[in-house]
Amino acid sequence: MQRQQINATQLLERINSGEALNMIDVRGAIEYHTYNIGGVNIPLDKLTESIDDWDYNKTDELIVICKVGLRSATAQTLLLQNGYQNVKNLAGGLMAIQKLK
Repeated sequence: MQRQQINATQLLERINSGEALNMIDVRGAIEYHTYNIGGVNIPLDKLTESIDDWDYNKTDELIVICKVGLRSATAQTLLLQNGYQNVKNLAGGLMAIQKLK
């Protein structure tokens, strides 16, 4: 099972270029509404119960995001175990993004 990552610089470049990205923010709703960079908010504890209802293809690139990269690493594992093949974890999470801004 290959674990791919994307760093904050790479992600910001792709966002700023206007690229349409499939980002999943796995933090809780309050955290998400306090600060986010877009994407869909699916809290980690709700991820597995909603995974079968998604419109994503198993081969779509999915970028998982959280505050520091730990919850999103767990989400990445869950997604890979459920057959998603191109899941990237934001290394350092949103803290890394905020350091660049």
